[in-house]
Amino acid sequence: MKRNTIIAIIFFLAGVYACKKELAAPFIGFQQPSNFPAPSYHFETNTVTQAGFELGRKLFYDPILSHNNTISCGSCHIQTSAFVHPGHSVSHGIYDRLGKRNSPPIMNLAWSTSFMWDGGIFDLDLQPLAPIANHVEMDDTIGNVLAKLKKTTTYPALFQKAFGSPEITGTKFLKAIAQFMAMCVSSHSKYDSVMRNEGATFSATEQAGYVLFQQKCVGCHKEPLFTDYSFRNNGLPASGLNDEGRYLVTLDSADRYKFKVPSLRNIAYTEPYMHDGRYFDLEGVLEFYNSGVRNTPNLDPLLQQNGRLGISLSADDKTKLLSFLKTLSDRSFLLDKRFSEQ
Repeated sequence: MKRNTIIAIIFFLAGVYACKKELAAPFIGFQQPSNFPAPSYHFETNTVTQAGFELGRKLFYDPILSHNNTISCGSCHIQTSAFVHPGHSVSHGIYDRLGKRNSPPIMNLAWSTSFMWDGGIFDLDLQPLAPIANHVEMDDTIGNVLAKLKKTTTYPALFQKAFGSPEITGTKFLKAIAQFMAMCVSSHSKYDSVMRNEGATFSATEQAGYVLFQQKCVGCHKEPLFTDYSFRNNGLPASGLNDEGRYLVTLDSADRYKFKVPSLRNIAYTEPYMHDGRYFDLEGVLEFYNSGVRNTPNLDPLLQQNGRLGISLSADDKTKLLSFLKTLSDRSFLLDKRFSEQ
């Protein structure tokens, strides 16, 4: 037998073995990264199981959740963009209706205690109710969605596998999707490798950007999750939509025009930026903080210091910050087949 043929057979058999090994790998479930704090999510009431996670993933990508069976959660949350809706300043829902905010990323939600740009949802288990019921997103009711699921030939068996009974209830439905979303953990960026002493090091420019970040940005975007989960007014000039943010939830005038501080993880992939998607590149965002902040009602104190609005950033500062921000990209998360439509 020719040497090349023997080598080809060896590689083929090695590939088959690797595939079998991968298929046989046990389901680990939720894992807390070593450089992350303890999660906020109540796993004691909704333990992630393989069957529950897989059911949640199927539901996440199933357009049956919308009134006309055309829009799924995955329609506006694209994995390769950290589950945002790239290229759309605001999301397009059912019948191509436009909302007034863009899709926030789905990652590291197990550490969040509130959801949506305005914090109108306080529990991950309840999060799917908002888009399902929203007129411009899915325009359906949980009752109608459950009725449709019960009529399928596949879902009763999947609920049986996940929860021990074929009965499809709202609680089980929500817990399954929450299991999928809680598992969407992004923790394998270059930044993480540096912080965990796994062999990676920052370049000189990245390190200089990290120093600038700690000086100018960490007040809101706290490590290692790169958000403090607070609600702040960052001085954006009002748009034609006149979205009053968290005020619409609390009716407290002190919350007018405040929005949740987004995580900067995978920021290179989560355009467009701001709650209304008005910026399509990071250069525009940094220049906004340098020169575009306005003295709007309830402007955050961190953006009005030393007699100046915003954050002073030179061209060199911006280059260094951008270099550091790119170290927050986690390609393995964006391409992880566990989170892809099966």
